[in-house]
Amino acid sequence: MGNAIEARGLTVELGGRKILRGLDFTVPAGQVTGLLGPSGCGKTTLLRCVVGVQQISVGSAQVLGVPAGSASLRSKVGYVTQAPSVYLDLTVRDNVDFFASVYGVSPSAATRALADVGLSERAGQKVGTLSGGQRTRVSLACALLSAPELLILDEPTVGLDPVLRRDLWVRFHALADAGTTLFVSSHVMDEAGRCSQLLMMREGSLIADDTPDALRAATGTDDLEEAFLRLISAEAPA
Repeated sequence: MGNAIEARGLTVELGGRKILRGLDFTVPAGQVTGLLGPSGCGKTTLLRCVVGVQQISVGSAQVLGVPAGSASLRSKVGYVTQAPSVYLDLTVRDNVDFFASVYGVSPSAATRALADVGLSERAGQKVGTLSGGQRTRVSLACALLSAPELLILDEPTVGLDPVLRRDLWVRFHALADAGTTLFVSSHVMDEAGRCSQLLMMREGSLIADDTPDALRAATGTDDLEEAFLRLISAEAPA
């Protein structure tokens, strides 16, 4: 299926400081790729580059075969930010109906999106009264309305209980099985094993780009958090 994202020498400099340092990577189409690393390592900046809302200082990012941020990508790329981008004073259904009208899709598509994220029974509830995890699912439903080829998710499971995290990951893989490419960031290392491909970041640089099994084999450990630490140690000057 090729690659959904291709970055070459991707560099972002802000206020005289390099946030991203010449990244080269690809994200294969039709699977879940994880972007893992500690808070502050540049994950959100990288996702913003892919979406096209962050200016790239040097290098390039191609998304679905065209430069990131191209107008043709607006209906093909879904983006769920860390803070749910929905209206708290509207009901779940009103939010989804609003975004359905923006995307020009039918009310039946809104109904399907709510069912897809398990919020049909909450449709009449105001978003402001929902839990954090439920608000994230409302944002996800809105992003799904355009049936995006690529779905960018910035730490979608942060602060969620284990059951909600599990349910969201089940949904992510169902989307991938249906042909959607997912690029998911997280600083929770136990989510690394749920991904088909992993990009591991530290201080604006990539320290790994491989499958979970290959990283385990290369570092000699079954624990992906320990694998991350061993990769850091291997990079440290003697």
